[in-house]
Amino acid sequence: MTKTIRSEGHEALCQALIDARKAAGLTQAELAQRLRCHQSFVARIESGERRVDVIELVAITRAIEVTTSEILKVVEEATPADHRI
Repeated sequence: MTKTIRSEGHEALCQALIDARKAAGLTQAELAQRLRCHQSFVARIESGERRVDVIELVAITRAIEVTTSEILKVVEEATPADHRI
């Protein structure tokens, strides 16, 4: 069984969120402020220590001002076709 933490898709998600945040000119602290959470929450997501559920992903992408589909496209491309849950 393939792990979803530290998998290609999960690592791509983390990197896509980092890239989008930086492209928006936001620090982790500024994103956390928009999300009304602690900076450590953002850091744990970006480092891959914490998984993101769909609702959180929508909130994060809105706060960064990118579409969820932009982020998911990167994840889809990075996830092998034979990936199993």
